[in-house]
Amino acid sequence: MMTAPLLVEEQRDLLRQFLPRALDEHAHEHGAMRRKRGSISSAEQLLRILLMPIAGGLSLQQTVVRAKQRELADLNAMALHKRLCRAGGWFTALTAHLLAQIKPLLSQGDCDFALGRRVRILDATTVSEPGSTGTDWRLHYSLRLPELSCDFFELTDASGGESVRRLDLKAGDLVLLDRAYNAPQAISELMEIKAEVILRYNSGAFPLIDQAGRALNLLPRLRKLRIGQTQEWNVWFRNRNGQSLPLRVCAVRKSAEAAKRAERKVLGKARDKADRVRKKTLEYAKYLIVLSSVPRSEMATDTILEFYRARWQVELAFKRLKTLLELGHLPKKNQQSCLAWMQGKILCALIIERILCEARCLSPWGYPI
Repeated sequence: MMTAPLLVEEQRDLLRQFLPRALDEHAHEHGAMRRKRGSISSAEQLLRILLMPIAGGLSLQQTVVRAKQRELADLNAMALHKRLCRAGGWFTALTAHLLAQIKPLLSQGDCDFALGRRVRILDATTVSEPGSTGTDWRLHYSLRLPELSCDFFELTDASGGESVRRLDLKAGDLVLLDRAYNAPQAISELMEIKAEVILRYNSGAFPLIDQAGRALNLLPRLRKLRIGQTQEWNVWFRNRNGQSLPLRVCAVRKSAEAAKRAERKVLGKARDKADRVRKKTLEYAKYLIVLSSVPRSEMATDTILEFYRARWQVELAFKRLKTLLELGHLPKKNQQSCLAWMQGKILCALIIERILCEARCLSPWGYPI
């Protein structure tokens, strides 16, 4: 009868198929193994040890004890910490390798989800260091629909703002964006390459005009909506060159309870930042409003709003990263080890994504050829 440890070793061999074949050379090229030294003599051995604290939640001291018990390596916690610090670039290269494998598998999916368009959700989440009460790092993340798989990520420090320019978009792509991405010039550049957008509207950051070029106030039109009623209007905005570009505004009035929750959220954010809330901002909170460049012939008003609901899937992805993989709060303070730690977490997430891609077509013998 096969014992549990042997099963673990077998699964490790299967996971090895997703990694570069010349793993030792790959690790050396990206600085993780400058030379074979001490009890760690291979990149696979190093990766197994580093994933113990990153994926398994062990402390460095627990990891070195476990590694010695399993006859993987005999080293101390400080030596392991140094190895981790040097592994950041290698983890980055490994995640790029996995993303390159995942993208072709995603392109084989059902293209009819959005009339043949590649649909992507772009958002960002924050990660804090020990003792910090603010943002220390920001993870920019793109999720594909309907596959719900990551096809892009980028780690930046707190100064790395949320921008659709981070995403490599192509003609025909459809990207779903939250209100943090209300940047008229960036949306103009997106439309120039014939990509489409569905964007949550921020009245304070995205000035709208009518066809004659006059400033447009949406509130008089929104006030006519009944609860649950949807409506859309043609609007325009100006890019940096003064050119007027067309968009659609699609809106629905929230229920009384949803409107109250939105107002409380607005007031809470203002209180935290010691800001005053404009009456107009509170009134806008009664509605869900999105801007879209998708032609009306392709998507009706209700379809646009339903598509925007799908943006919530990226929030669920962040929740999984922060709860199941414990990405949300770093146990490290050194910048180099912080970056390596987060890159390692993303590597674990992409290994899971890769397994799920294979699992869509179950193999009778249990692994891909």
